[in-house]
Amino acid sequence: MRTIRASFYEKLGDDVANELVEWFNLVDATYRSDLRELNEFNFARFDARLEQRVAELRAEVRAGFARAEAELDRRIGVLRAEMQAGFETGDAKLDRQLATTAGLVFGVVKLLGG
Repeated sequence: MRTIRASFYEKLGDDVANELVEWFNLVDATYRSDLRELNEFNFARFDARLEQRVAELRAEVRAGFARAEAELDRRIGVLRAEMQAGFETGDAKLDRQLATTAGLVFGVVKLLGG
């Protein structure tokens, strides 16, 4: 049984068959080269999009942290104001109690003959 290759060479002759094989190899190499270039081009586009999306994500994360930091600063300010008001109220109550206690001590000392 003869192979297809042998039959091919017999019908076309060695020169024509060799030329045809070289042409097929050249076409194959061209397609491979074109495919490689297309893949590289698509990868470059993908890489650029990925970089853009990463940059957008970083910007969103930074903005989110900035908002969270601003909110935290605001809440700390409110807490400080509430604490200050509480301390002032406590100081006023303590001052009244001290004045009342001092008045009572003064009154007791006076009653006892002092």
